[in-house]
Amino acid sequence: MVWSIKNELIEKSKEAMMSAIQIYNNPLIKFKSEIFIVTSVISWTYLMHAYYRSINVDYRYYKMQGKRKSYDRTKHKAYKYWDLERCLNDKECPLDKGTILNLKFLIGIRHEIEHQRTDKIDDYIGAKLQACSLNYNRELVKLFGEKHSIQSQLSLAIQLTPLNPLQEQQLRKEADNLKYSNIIKFVTEFEAGLSDEELKLQSYAYRVVYVPISVNRANQADKAVEFIKAGSENAKNVEKVLIRGVEKPKYLPSQIVKRMNDEGYEKFSMHYHTQLWQNKDARNPRYNYGVYVAKQWYWYENWLDVVREYCQESHS
Repeated sequence: MVWSIKNELIEKSKEAMMSAIQIYNNPLIKFKSEIFIVTSVISWTYLMHAYYRSINVDYRYYKMQGKRKSYDRTKHKAYKYWDLERCLNDKECPLDKGTILNLKFLIGIRHEIEHQRTDKIDDYIGAKLQACSLNYNRELVKLFGEKHSIQSQLSLAIQLTPLNPLQEQQLRKEADNLKYSNIIKFVTEFEAGLSDEELKLQSYAYRVVYVPISVNRANQADKAVEFIKAGSENAKNVEKVLIRGVEKPKYLPSQIVKRMNDEGYEKFSMHYHTQLWQNKDARNPRYNYGVYVAKQWYWYENWLDVVREYCQESHS
């Protein structure tokens, strides 16, 4: 019986979190942050109940009458179970400081949502919502195993409209107009009580830096964002580098030739390849077509596209 109730709580928790994420990623919903917060608080509450049940902690409200427990009940005689904040305050709570701070922050925002009107808070608290989702999957796996992971449900939202300087100024102006709102007051008061170290905790607020890329040719740019390398000079201006760049695939000249031959361009040879890169000055660093590694030149995927285009025009 204990096993079935615990797993039922886990499944309800996962369903609630996946619903919260799907709602937040739905471009047609404008009240997304508010719905995400309310639903994710429910999800975390179920998760904590499942954990406390697994370690035999009684998570029902009660008062001691002598040596006996007198349980608090609703008007329909049902037990009153701990709310999320009570779960977080318990000495047996397994969550780290940043995760607890993040959830207490969202609980505070939820109170504001319940009692007052909110406007345009998505961008303002987005870092906290992203942290909440990532924290959830990490803790879910840590507490109950990899089989329960919902990682496949977590993704970066795609923005289809580029953010130009005028749009950025407008967003800043709208944020300034919120300075007297209940949300801004709550955030200011909440974070005033946190230390610099707590404010920078990744599990409290997940921050990613997006940097526009300027290049001479469009096909040389990473399509969406630049991942700043950890430990680089640029990274010193970022509180935490959260995404590390993945090494690009590299090809030897012989591999380029073989690839084209396999694609049906049998006349293409090393001679043609050498002529092509020399004519295009393709080893010039500004083109970013390849790199020297241990005194050997390797070509990137974007050079493979140039070679393929050449073969289509000359060797078809």
